[in-house]
Amino acid sequence: MNARVLAWANLSLLVLFPIAWTAPLLRAGLLPIFGLAEISVLSGVASLWDSAPALAALVAVLAILAPYAKTLTLAAVQFGLLAKKPVWLIWLGRLAMADVFLIALYVVIVKGVGLARVEVAWGLGLFTACVLASLLFSYLAERPGGLTTAAGSGKRQDPHGP
Repeated sequence: MNARVLAWANLSLLVLFPIAWTAPLLRAGLLPIFGLAEISVLSGVASLWDSAPALAALVAVLAILAPYAKTLTLAAVQFGLLAKKPVWLIWLGRLAMADVFLIALYVVIVKGVGLARVEVAWGLGLFTACVLASLLFSYLAERPGGLTTAAGSGKRQDPHGP
């Protein structure tokens, strides 16, 4: 993949992530006869904030801040604003995937109880695709020629200066 295309694809996540945070991830209800409430990342964090603020803060970091910071940092490297990829960027990518696992675990647990009804909504697919695309873009950026500046000369960045 061309470095310029990779950089712009990465930047597209800055638009897609906020859409995924507001999109319905799940539809959940107590019994099948009652209506289902839609749950998004943002509504989930807001709901958690009332009962467990520490957990809400952790989910906000994993689902919102980590993926967005990772995308912005990778874009800064790709466009030559940072000389090299920071080591902590790898950890951001790993943390960003943890929330998809937690949502999947929630669905499995609730469906196993049998009293509640849970349906996966389109936002879960979008959110998962955004996280996986972010992982893919990071992987491709690590390949030879992947971190060349998209706006510049096409030469590989030397982290130790000219």
